[in-house]
Amino acid sequence: MSHAFTCACVSNKRRMLKISVVESQSQRRVIVEGKLIAPWVAELRTACERARADLEDRELIIDLKNVTAINGEGENALLELMKQKAKFRCGVFTKHVLKVLTRKRRGPVQKPD
Repeated sequence: MSHAFTCACVSNKRRMLKISVVESQSQRRVIVEGKLIAPWVAELRTACERARADLEDRELIIDLKNVTAINGEGENALLELMKQKAKFRCGVFTKHVLKVLTRKRRGPVQKPD
């Protein structure tokens, strides 16, 4: 049995971010839709903090398949989530962004002498 609820939805004419949480026995998914840009990045951070609470052996998944844009602040939030060992579901766009962020997180590649 799964349950779904929307924990944040903010909009301003052309800009919008929607965050929903879907729960099942094995996982809790935070579904992010729209533009991950300021000032709504704080909404994602808050939603993820709440979603981490009381997981009870369930997996936490951040679903970014429906994210259409990510700015620098959004990238920083995703980096923080990566450092916290969050698991992601992605589309082509967000998969590319996460690969770039993974390289940034690891730092510059050292060439052998």
